[in-house]
Amino acid sequence: MNKAITDGLVLMPTPFGDGLDVWSSGDGTPGSDTYENAANALFIAADQDFAGSLELLKTQNTQKLRFMGQTPLLPGCYLRVSARVKAISGNLPSVRIGGYPAAGNGSRVNGLPEFSTFTTLQSYGEVVEISAIIGTGARGGVDMVWGTTPVYGHFGIDLVGPNGGIIRVDDIQIEDVTSVFLRDMISMVDVTDYGALGNGNTDNTAAFEAANSAANGRTVFVPAGNFRLASDVTIDTPVKFEGRVSMPDNAVLLLRRNFDLPTYIEAFEDEEVAFKKAFQALLNNVDHETLDMGGRKINVTEPLDMAATVPGTTSYATRRVIRNGQLEAAATAAWAPEVVSSAATYSASDSRTLTAVSNVASIPVGALVEGAGVGREVYVRSKDLSRQEITLNKPLYDAEGRQNYTFRKFKYLIDFSGFNSLSKFVLADIEFQCNNRSSGIMLARGGITFHVRDCFISRPADRGITSIGTGCQGMMLDRCQFLSSEDALNVPARKTIGFNVNQNDAKIRNNRATRFRHFGLLGGSNNIFTGNHFFQGDGVTNGVRSSGIILASTSVGTIISNNYIDNCFIEWTNEHDPSPAFTGGFSFSALSVTDNVFLSGDVAPWFSYIVVKPHGAGHFLNGVTISGNRFRSLNGFIDRADRVDTTFADLNMSRCKNFTMTANSYLGVTAQPSNPAHVDFTQSSPDDTWSVDVAQHLAFGGEALSVDAITSIGALRNSNNVRQYLTPYADTVQGANRDQIRLVWPSAVRGKIQATVRMDFR
Repeated sequence: MNKAITDGLVLMPTPFGDGLDVWSSGDGTPGSDTYENAANALFIAADQDFAGSLELLKTQNTQKLRFMGQTPLLPGCYLRVSARVKAISGNLPSVRIGGYPAAGNGSRVNGLPEFSTFTTLQSYGEVVEISAIIGTGARGGVDMVWGTTPVYGHFGIDLVGPNGGIIRVDDIQIEDVTSVFLRDMISMVDVTDYGALGNGNTDNTAAFEAANSAANGRTVFVPAGNFRLASDVTIDTPVKFEGRVSMPDNAVLLLRRNFDLPTYIEAFEDEEVAFKKAFQALLNNVDHETLDMGGRKINVTEPLDMAATVPGTTSYATRRVIRNGQLEAAATAAWAPEVVSSAATYSASDSRTLTAVSNVASIPVGALVEGAGVGREVYVRSKDLSRQEITLNKPLYDAEGRQNYTFRKFKYLIDFSGFNSLSKFVLADIEFQCNNRSSGIMLARGGITFHVRDCFISRPADRGITSIGTGCQGMMLDRCQFLSSEDALNVPARKTIGFNVNQNDAKIRNNRATRFRHFGLLGGSNNIFTGNHFFQGDGVTNGVRSSGIILASTSVGTIISNNYIDNCFIEWTNEHDPSPAFTGGFSFSALSVTDNVFLSGDVAPWFSYIVVKPHGAGHFLNGVTISGNRFRSLNGFIDRADRVDTTFADLNMSRCKNFTMTANSYLGVTAQPSNPAHVDFTQSSPDDTWSVDVAQHLAFGGEALSVDAITSIGALRNSNNVRQYLTPYADTVQGANRDQIRLVWPSAVRGKIQATVRMDFR
């Protein structure tokens, strides 16, 4: 920076040879005495040391020489005034730089230093150069700090000491030396000043650490070049990268003052490497709990193995957040699933293990397991090469003995499965743009309260979020959008699944999902599923629909409330039960389905909104509430809203208990059950035995197990039309399907009654 160059400021005084009428013997202010025609001043045109000089006889205790021109002073601009002098004869004086600080009106600005330290001349004929720097700021090397009040100055020299000496003064120089202070002015420390070399080979770790130590709050500057760092480096102050750095995979770069992804991208000039290094620092940095992606989009060319970025770290349980950006799967071959077929042996007594696995080394951890007797979303959690065993995330329901399995490893944009445990981790405001190439997120093998909020899982090829172990314990999905890549496909052709949960306490809230095969599978219990909207229809008339929510265990302890369940259904199975027949426990229990909107259109009449599918005999409903829901079928009636899928087994309806189904509304639904059911019946001719068919009123095709009340509506009359005041008794579970009751009266009567019938025991 040089104001004489950049702004055209005139700083240099006129030479003595142009006349002494602008050189004052006072302060240089207008009207002060000049050296023109002075008896003690003479211009010397030729001198062996000076091209032109002023010869002065010192006659005053402090003899001043000031340029009467107004030298401008600007904030941030530093001027150096210099003069070359030599003694000719007589007493040897001392010489110093002097100046007059002037306000805008020309008056002196008091209280400021007006001269520098003096230099005493030691001999005759010796050329001595003196100088001083004048500026607004108190920086090292500034001799006269004037602040911002003076707007110009009159500069020159002072002669002090004994009188009678003769000296000669070369033309006085004033120049802009702001560049000397530029680094201090912009608070920047260049790593190359501490020995860093940007040749791509030299280890610059020590130089970077030294620059960081010297910065003391100033910005560390990394200029153009490739700076190799062989080990961990921490930079505590702001940092600016013009060049790039490279590091081994296990070396950590901690940017404590610029901890954000854009800065890491500047540092490494590679988005994927920068993301990994920033994540590495996030798990090694106690100063920051959030990695802000700064709205950047990362073009991901292969699955991001997050555990590999922090070698030696197998578990992490301090809250950490990655937020505000996009990860997009690039068009590469790295996303192709790995598919391996292998024979293995399964025993229900060791329900989560496959033994004697052929070619176990080639089977990837995190692979989906497919085969006879394998439920949905069963994955390889871990493997033991020496024992030829595989540990599964869930048991199989009917796979005893040895058979061939297919192991299919999907590839995920971001993969945490290398961690044994990862807890209190948050992904927020991120779009996972899978482009029908990759899947979205694979969770760690263990951990609690993984939280995904306000994210988009866009067009996954196979899966949105996958848990292969217990890393989904207490998982929270809030306000996310799951956007399918299979919108154009009819339901039977779809294969993608939004998410799965193996453990308990999941909270799935206020999400939206479009046209997946299934939105989610919940394999644990004590879940809250509320405020979600998911739809899975197509344009096929009388088309099939797939389940939106799969509950894959019996005693679920789950609340499903206030959702919009559109062209799909709730499916309740026990497909992860190694002994699927009922042998004890609570069976299909502890489920509340309340205040949901169920909607379907153009579906087959046998479609239902809530389907129970036992994979073994003997199960029953226990402690189930279905209330306040709105069931509506468009473009054709359906038979019923509730159904048992008997592909494997039926429910034991004679054991149902504590089942409530009330206050639901039915539009376009033929059967409209409730429990207890209030059944109106009219007997037209007198009879002492009335058979009442309540099949259409019993939920899930249940049995008429009990009668709470019989109420006459109007008078009962005998064959003579005389009123009768009689009370019947009821026989339950009548008829071939046990869905009728029989009312037995003391004598033959006719009339109308309302029976309160239950398909459960309380």
